[in-house]
Amino acid sequence: MTHPLLAAFPIVIEFDVGWSDMDSFEHVSNLEYFRFFQDARIDYLSRVGWMTAKHELGLGPIVKSANATFRKPVKYPDHVWVGVRAVEIQADRVSFEHKLVSKAWDAVACEGIAVIVNYDYRNERKAPLPEAVRQAIEELERSVNTRAG
Repeated sequence: MTHPLLAAFPIVIEFDVGWSDMDSFEHVSNLEYFRFFQDARIDYLSRVGWMTAKHELGLGPIVKSANATFRKPVKYPDHVWVGVRAVEIQADRVSFEHKLVSKAWDAVACEGIAVIVNYDYRNERKAPLPEAVRQAIEELERSVNTRAG
């Protein structure tokens, strides 16, 4: 199941907010939002074969930058949906948008962007995005546009 606010996102995963996810201010720690984003993104990267390329070719994803904008405080107990989608594909990197929707608020509680660079782990330098990964991302994103349209 997904949330209507995430209909345009090809990957949506769900989490129950745990007591230990909160900080001393009694809301989910900023760090946990990045973990939620990362877990959704890893699902996406696995789906498009980027994680397989890392193991087979030594060419895999590495985070260049990540940010978050916090809209509403999430607290225990809550249930959240986290969507991820590619918003820009360049020769050697992909920018991913993340959105976290809170069941308690029935609204977007946090959103962010992560720029993921294709990295040659064997030679320790950035590298062009594997064509198979690029095509898989484009196909996955088209599948959402086809459903929505």
